Amino acid sequence: MTYPLSRRACLAGGLSLSLLRPAHAAPATLSFDELYASFSALGLVYSDKVKALTGQPIRMQGFMAPPLKAEAQFFVLTEIPMALCPFCSTDADWPDNILVVYLDRKRTFTPPNQRIEARGVLERGSWTDPETGFVSQLRLRGARYDRA
Repeated sequence: MTYPLSRRACLAGGLSLSLLRPAHAAPATLSFDELYASFSALGLVYSDKVKALTGQPIRMQGFMAPPLKAEAQFFVLTEIPMALCPFCSTDADWPDNILVVYLDRKRTFTPPNQRIEARGVLERGSWTDPETGFVSQLRLRGARYDRA
């Protein structure tokens, strides 16, 4: 004998199936204070949190430094608003309170005194942008941003 499915049985079955799917966790939050563990004669030492989150999606709040062009595919996220972009020429010049954000597409940028939240995949290690020659230690890839 077959029994017609009741609405209650369908809802219960759907709920149990949704519990089997992996949850999509929100990206981890990272602050400027959490980027580095220490500074020595050899340079900046990444924090354990940065090491653990490398390759993972994160979100971080800060300010957009004035970009090279009005529309580009990357910008520098800074801890405090800046009048000039803190471009670095070597690893030794890398400040401990900035992060390079490579966007998923070109965008027009926001004023440098507006707080934003950037989200993307965290990368660490020295890297030189082949197009601009900009040297970075920490980056977000495939990133997006919004007002914070």
